[in-house]
This record gives sequence, structure tokens and C-alpha cells, in this order.
Amino acid sequence: MSTQPRPRQQVTDPTGRQVAANVRRIREARGWSTYDLSRALEAAGRPIAPSAIAKVERAERRVDTGDLTALAAALRVTPSALLLPPTDSSAQRVEITGVGTVGADAAWDWMDGEMPIERIEPGDPSGALLQFQVYARPVGRRMQLAPNEEA
Repeated sequence: MSTQPRPRQQVTDPTGRQVAANVRRIREARGWSTYDLSRALEAAGRPIAPSAIAKVERAERRVDTGDLTALAAALRVTPSALLLPPTDSSAQRVEITGVGTVGADAAWDWMDGEMPIERIEPGDPSGALLQFQVYARPVGRRMQLAPNEEA
């Protein structure tokens, strides 16, 4: 009785594909092999085999939140740098899982905790900006509005 080879699992969500591309791009920009990155992850206490890193980069292996933060730390970037494209141009569109397609500048503003991802209506009748500021960042890191600005 022969067993069928397991089909390769492909990461199909847009954010997962972006992470895959960014891990490879940043690793290669640093001149590191998958073995080098694996050693850095091992030293950080989050071992990921070189073969698993190659699968991440080919979008054949999902990255959980622990892997994401460890990869970001090992590559010396923020988690945002793995989640988003390396541009913040409003002309560049980026698809974010659970959000849809937005300008790269809006995506970075959201990831950096500066603005909500949804469009704010003039005058902000729903209080979306205030709610974002209350829940998105700790008290000492919230953006402060100038006295003459409105939420």
C-alpha cells in the first residue's frame, strides 16, 4: 500500500503572502542564508529549521504570531515591516487580510497606530478616531490632538 505525497499547503491570504515575500527580501538584503536566519532564531529561543524558513518564504508554511515576532526580531525589523510592503505610497495599493485593499500609506498609518484603517467621515460623527485612540495604543503612546484640532 503506497501513501500519496502530502499536497503542499499554500498560504492563500494576502497578508501571509506579504510576510513570505518580506522575510525573503529582508533576509537576502542582509546577505543571510536560511541557515543564518535559522541560527539567529535558535539563539533567540525560537528555533525554526532552515527548511521551514524556506517553506515560509515560498508561502508553503504559515507563520503564527510567535514566529512573526521572532522573525522580526531576528531580522532586526518591526513586525509591521514583515506584514506590509516596503512602501508607504498612497498610489501603491495593498491588500490586507480582513480589511481589503487600501493605500500603502493608510496601511502603515494603521499598523503604526496613527489612524484607523476605515475612512473617517467628515466631523467624525461616530467617534471612530477617538475610539481608535482609546483602544489602539497604551495611554502614554496615544496621539494627542492639539487644542485647536477636532477629533
